[in-house]
Parts: sequence; C-alpha cells; structure tokens
Amino acid sequence: MSVLDLAMNARDASLKLQGLSEEMRLTALAAISKALLSHADEILNENKKDLADAKINNLSSAMFDRLTLTEKNIHDLSAMCIEVANQKQVVGMIVESHTRPDGLLVQKQRIPIGVIGMIFESRPNVVVDGAALAIKSGNAIILKGGKEAQHSNRKLFEIIHNATASVLPMGSISLIETREDVAEILKLNKYIDLMVPRGGSALINYVKANATMPVVAHDKGLCHLYVHSDCNVDAIAIILNAKTQRPGVCNALETLILNENYPKNEEIFDALKAAAVELKYPATEEDYATEWLDKKISIKMVKTHLEAIEHIKKYSSHHTEAILATDPEVIEEFMNSLDASCIVINASTRFNDGGELGLGAELGISTSKLHAYGPMGAAEMTATRFIVTGNGHIRK
Repeated sequence: MSVLDLAMNARDASLKLQGLSEEMRLTALAAISKALLSHADEILNENKKDLADAKINNLSSAMFDRLTLTEKNIHDLSAMCIEVANQKQVVGMIVESHTRPDGLLVQKQRIPIGVIGMIFESRPNVVVDGAALAIKSGNAIILKGGKEAQHSNRKLFEIIHNATASVLPMGSISLIETREDVAEILKLNKYIDLMVPRGGSALINYVKANATMPVVAHDKGLCHLYVHSDCNVDAIAIILNAKTQRPGVCNALETLILNENYPKNEEIFDALKAAAVELKYPATEEDYATEWLDKKISIKMVKTHLEAIEHIKKYSSHHTEAILATDPEVIEEFMNSLDASCIVINASTRFNDGGELGLGAELGISTSKLHAYGPMGAAEMTATRFIVTGNGHIRK
C-alpha cells in the first residue's frame, strides 16, 4: 500500500473513530494489553535481533538502553494499556458550559485532532504508547520508528493490529518504515492534521523544515538542577536519581548548578564520582550546551540563584528545570523566570513523564507550546469545538 493510500485510509478511519463508543475504545485497549502478554516471547525474540544489530553498528549505550525490551517492560506496557483505558473519558466530553440570558446554551466539547503522524527514534515501546493514546483520544495514528528498532516495531504493530482489527476501523493505526515514506508523508497535510517528531535535534529540525502540517516537537532534554544554599532535602539522593537512574532518557539531569554557599558540595562531587559519573568541571560552553545521555554531567558554580537562572535561560531546551531550595521567594522567582514544560521543586527531574504525572502514558514530552507543553496524554491529543443549542434563536 502506498503512503498516500495509507494516509487516505487513516483520514477515513479518523471520521469513524470520533463516533466510536468509549466501551469500544476500552475493548480495544484491553485486547492489546492481553495480546502483549500472550506474545511476549515473540516480542523479545524480535528485540534481540535489533540489539544484535545495535552491537554490530556500535550504537551508543544510551541508544542501546532505549532499544532494550525486557519481560518487565512488556508487562509494564500491558499495564499501561489498562491504565490509559481507566483514565477519564476525553472524547465527546463537555469541558465548559454556560447559558446566555436569552436561553442559548453554549458548550465546549472535546474532540479528536483527527490523524496524527508520529516519527520517533530508538524506543519500540512508543509503538504501544502511541497506539494506546490514539485509541483513547479517538485519533488515527501513523507511526514511523527508527530503523534501529525495526524488528521490534514490526512485531509490536502486528500484535496491535491483530488485537484490534475486529474493534477499530481499518486504517486506525498504521506503520511506515523508510525515510522515503517520511519525506512523502510530510507533504500530506490534506489527510494528516498534526505531525509529532520525537527524537534528536536533527530529526526535529528536518520535520519542522519539511512538514506541511502543524508540528508539535518533542525535542532534546537539556535538563538543569539548581541547589540553593538553603536546600534542606537530600540533594545527593535527588541528584543521583536524576542523573544515574536512566542516563539515556530525556528527563535525566545534564547540568548541575550549585550555590557556592551550599555546605555539601564536596559530598555531592564524591557521590557522583562514586557512581562513576564523569564530572565536566570546570565545564566549557560546549559542555553546557550538550545533552549527554550518558553518565556525564556539567557542573556550574554560582553565587546567587539569579546567576543560576541566567545560566539556565541561556542553555535551556524548555524541557525540565529543577530547584532544591527552602526560601519561597527564591522558588517563586525561579519558577516565574524560566520557560520550561515542567518546573520541579525539591524533587528529581525524572518525574517529568506522562506515567508519573498521572496521564497513564505519553505521546512524548512537548517542548513546543502550541498546542501542548510537556507530557502529552490523551487529553493533549484533542481539541475543543463549540456546541450551540437554541430553541428557535436568531441573532439580533
């Protein structure tokens, strides 16, 4: 099937999905959840092929981490489908309502965007995340994963397609695989309403430059954490969690900013070294601009929180910025001075994640502001329209 035919089918499916009952959406999600568990061995076997290719191609440790699926990952994906199903209904819900003095009822109703194209790198789990959220939000979705995960992506798509074929309209969930397909699909604004690139800057910039439809970018996470002089939480535990739990993900800590008057700075350095983290200290301009995705961290020493804020303004990727502090005025100034999809106060940057923030899953973490900012769950994959109900009303 050509990419054009696939996009046309997705458009037809999207019009049917909007009218699909919530019960049918939940049935589809339950079927995917069950199928993932019953086909776990097949998924892991295909993933092993991708991992073998990754070794041959000398992919980075961060890429290898993102590629890897385990039995636990599959159980988590299965549970995610049920968690998304159990989220509040979004399609068709009335989110605002008022009655004018003349009795005209004005309501805002949440509706699907339509057809979403998603281009992502490395992570095969995104096939399931994207499909589950598209089902819950009533959208058709066209997925394009990286070639490094092609075996895993194909198997996961096959399982999802087979599990939902009797419930969802044909064309509701599709998979494309080649760069040529991407170049073509970016031209099809007649059929595709929104493009969501999720990956490195090269991918983001390519999609932005070539897409004929609106783009919501899910760009790099150059995340900062500032430790103020009056910090009274366990800074070492938070920093180690943010940096070392999964160094290769977008909400991992990349630059640590320390107030010179914080009394435990040397203990922080020792703890990071003990965790085999390479300290970029003193760091260069290039270091500060780098998303390491590895056990490396840039260090910046400052005299005041204002200096920390100015540093973050210069290098922020608008993903996640964190502060460890007690003074409410310092926290307030930090929060109000920075433009980021998530401001974290006295906690790890790793919490900027759809699952952790109660969305069930995420399409990704938007670093754009239109039309979503931060983790995109089912609600962020919808728009609103007006429903106006009268009783013979005419405009005067």
